[in-house]
Amino acid sequence: MAKITRKPAPRKAAVPKKKAKAAVAKPKPSAKKSAPAKKSLKAIKPKSIKPWTPAEIHDVFSRFRKANPEPKGELEHVNPFTLLVAVVLSAQATDAGVNKATRALFEIADTPQKMLDLGEERLREYIKTIGLYRTKARNVIALSAKVLSDFGGEVPRTRAEIESLPGAGRKTANVVLNMAFGEHTMAVDTHVFRVGNRTGLAPGKTPLEVELGLEKVIPAEFMLHAHHWLILHGRYTCLARKPRCEVCLINDLCRWPEKTV
Repeated sequence: MAKITRKPAPRKAAVPKKKAKAAVAKPKPSAKKSAPAKKSLKAIKPKSIKPWTPAEIHDVFSRFRKANPEPKGELEHVNPFTLLVAVVLSAQATDAGVNKATRALFEIADTPQKMLDLGEERLREYIKTIGLYRTKARNVIALSAKVLSDFGGEVPRTRAEIESLPGAGRKTANVVLNMAFGEHTMAVDTHVFRVGNRTGLAPGKTPLEVELGLEKVIPAEFMLHAHHWLILHGRYTCLARKPRCEVCLINDLCRWPEKTV
């Protein structure tokens, strides 16, 4: 009688499944280990900076005033309108680059009506060396039209009205109000933002925070020229990559922990 050979029952098939489950579960411990590292990074906070005293702040701006009694903005202009246009063109561009383009432009278009008569296409030819020149040309023509239609051809004298013009934001309004009309405003560009944070004069996460912080601590007697002093200080001394601490007028008072003097 022939032997009957039975096929083995597939019991061992369950073993790989268990191993597979174990293999899937292995990454979990490593994920748990990484969690504390993330928490520790979030827990790190900037070192607190000792606030400036009113006497120190007065001393700082007294030094700036003594070194440069009548600071001037470096954007060339001939009237409030050309100043407005120059500031709008200076967004994401250097003052030197804007001046190079506007010298010839302002000889033939120094009023809103003359700018409209020039037209967008011809305006682009004058400012094509400036970044974003197509958008800026469109904005300059639009703001010229609005100055004529809404403000009788005169640059408005309030922040809200200037900000209503195409291409003009808060910084533009502050510059125009200060330079054209003598208002005590604080225009915060990249230089002022850096100086305010680095020195500890007015730390802030946004330009508006720095602006309001500086307005709060700077004495009124210095406010007319304060933003020019800070811009020039950031542009020529408190440089972004290699601050010139050795020639800084306020290096003994500056709160920056990495200063080199």
